Amino acid sequence: MAYRSILLKLSGEALGQDGHGLHRPSIDLIAGQIAEVARGGVRIGVVVGGGNILRGRDVADTVTVRATADQMGMLATMINGLALMDGLERAGCEARLMSAVAAHQICEPFIRRRAIRHQEKGRVVVLAGGTGNPFFTTDTTAALRASELECDVLLKATKVDGVYDADPRKQPGARRFERLTCREVIDRNLGVMDLTAITMCLDNRLPIVVFDVFRSGNLKRVVAGEPVGTTVQGG
Repeated sequence: MAYRSILLKLSGEALGQDGHGLHRPSIDLIAGQIAEVARGGVRIGVVVGGGNILRGRDVADTVTVRATADQMGMLATMINGLALMDGLERAGCEARLMSAVAAHQICEPFIRRRAIRHQEKGRVVVLAGGTGNPFFTTDTTAALRASELECDVLLKATKVDGVYDADPRKQPGARRFERLTCREVIDRNLGVMDLTAITMCLDNRLPIVVFDVFRSGNLKRVVAGEPVGTTVQGG
């Protein structure tokens, strides 16, 4: 394997059907790929979003305080974390759910050394609750956790096969990039991840690979170092 330790960033929409709710076939497809890679001895952390259930910004007009809206979004990631952990166990892979938001009855608190110890024992660590703070996205959480857990790469799982110069679903002639620098992502405003996340990856020399997780076997191909998706690296 080209990478021995990975952080996989999953949007909440990836676990749902048409971006909403929870969809068992989607969960099983993703969990099966994660389990396959884990059996190869790769250390895996997974950060899950909550957009299929609730995004903080979507309820900003409903609640008075933005911080409260973001906390609601954090709870949504915990629901998705439970669903993914369950899917991993169905795939025969031992997993632990850890959260930056305390909920001792359903998950462990995120403690860096404990997370690393789980990984050393071959367990996939599912990370929920965002950073535990409002005003930060799960993209930033992924960059933070990947840096903390000393991962070799941050893998951003999407429904498209990389980064394009325009939306390929709306513009058939859109060009896919094979490689980009963090500075190009920022200057072109390509929207790979938010600015805080990209800057953190740049500062920590952490490469990002954006790929289509819904093509079966793609996760294993990426971890093996095959040219799948778009790689973002360096300044």
